[in-house]
Amino acid sequence: MQRRAYLYFLLTFVLGVVLGGVGMFLYAWYGGHWHRQFTHEDFVRYLTKELKLDSRQAAQVGQIIQDSSKKYQALRAQARPQFEALRQQTDAQIRQLLTPEQSRQFDEMIRKRRQNPPHPPPARH
Repeated sequence: MQRRAYLYFLLTFVLGVVLGGVGMFLYAWYGGHWHRQFTHEDFVRYLTKELKLDSRQAAQVGQIIQDSSKKYQALRAQARPQFEALRQQTDAQIRQLLTPEQSRQFDEMIRKRRQNPPHPPPARH
């Protein structure tokens, strides 16, 4: 009888560990904790490690990455109106093919998709 109680206790403990581990995994995965963006600092650290950069080189690479990031942001901002115009033109062409009900559904789909974009936001700087 005592052996059976010990076995139940052990089984309960192991089951608790397994379920706790699965719960933590699901929380981290769906909570976004494992979907962290790869930052510029991460990239500089990676290059420093892989290329064995000294501190001066690492600082210079960091500055280059930071300067380039600002240029990319400016380029995106400059091109954004053109992309938005193309998007609106595409949406209008699609709407011409749709019935009024389909068009309302299409507008709702677009609204939801733009509220919740499928891709994570750009990396933090």
